[in-house]
Amino acid sequence: MMTATMKPVSRVLRLGCVLAFCFQVLAPYGLPRAWGLDNGLAMTPTMGWLHWERFMCNVNCQEEPDSCISEKLFLQIAEIMASDGWKDVGYEYICIDDCWMAPERDSKGRLQADPKRFPGGIHRLADYVHSKGLKLGIYADVGNKTCAGFPGSFGYYDIDAQTFADWGVDLLKFDGCYCDSIQHLAEGYKQMSLALNRTGRSIVYSCEWPLYVWPIFKPNYTEIREYCNHWRNFADIYDSWESIRKTLDWTSSNQKIIVPVAGPGGWNDPDMLVIGNFGLSRDQQITQMALWAIMAAPLLMSNDLRHISPEAKALLQDKDVIAINQDRLGKQGYWLRKISSLQFLAPKLSPFGLDPGNTVFLWYNESTQEPGRIPRQHHQQRGKD
Repeated sequence: MMTATMKPVSRVLRLGCVLAFCFQVLAPYGLPRAWGLDNGLAMTPTMGWLHWERFMCNVNCQEEPDSCISEKLFLQIAEIMASDGWKDVGYEYICIDDCWMAPERDSKGRLQADPKRFPGGIHRLADYVHSKGLKLGIYADVGNKTCAGFPGSFGYYDIDAQTFADWGVDLLKFDGCYCDSIQHLAEGYKQMSLALNRTGRSIVYSCEWPLYVWPIFKPNYTEIREYCNHWRNFADIYDSWESIRKTLDWTSSNQKIIVPVAGPGGWNDPDMLVIGNFGLSRDQQITQMALWAIMAAPLLMSNDLRHISPEAKALLQDKDVIAINQDRLGKQGYWLRKISSLQFLAPKLSPFGLDPGNTVFLWYNESTQEPGRIPRQHHQQRGKD
């Protein structure tokens, strides 16, 4: 048996987030089975691209044809993801968020895409995405309307699930706006989960269930995990460090509740990666990537891949950091302690699902985002510590 120690990537060392890990070189064995939603999906955190933070609900294609929510945008993103290395490192899903729909359902009660912005319909878009070796995600809402006011799925769960399956959709992001009661919210999330399974198509189910429950009472995460592949807990991420910091503060404050439930088949979702946009410094972008990796979070970028800097692209495509996020054991990292402005996030056990005695550590300098200095022994093998 040979023991190896891997050095953390230089960009992470240099700019304030230290990832150090070691593992034993063994053949994979006994990889875990999903113990949540029994659809066999999301065995590692979902990776892909989501339009919302960067493009929001821009439906003005006449004046802004290159940045409106349209078939054109998703075709272009699919082409870039397939040809520019994104698919090769694991980014698989192209996800449509709110504002894709026509204002009304069709004569048979089915959702329909806006015919001017999506002239080929969602089925043709899905076919194109699939032809590139990628998968398509879509958005709907458990209530009477989506958050932007388009038709909701309340009372239409089976119809909508079958419609998405018929179109070839591979992921559903299910929001929680305009629902008239917590009871209907919970029932709706459960019904859509069951409806998706009944279609017979493999569709990752991304819920916002706990996000809407938290203001009233503590969610039942055991129940949520039985129905969802990942779930949002906190407010939307925006393109600012303050927004990310609030999400991190909430996560660390509630880690005793949310960390134990995460693992293969079901993940806590702290929302989108905004790396490659305008609001974060270089150090802050690296910090978000490192933290999302060690938290076993879905890596769903929201940026414009048509106009992304080489530095942001290299960070998002860093195979070493992605490997930590995609660890088959699926242990979410947690905050060990805070000393002044230094936070120690760990351990995420067993990188690559090989040996349950090894650990990943991240040292996060909250106040300065400057490089930290750690004793040399922290880079060495920790065995069963």
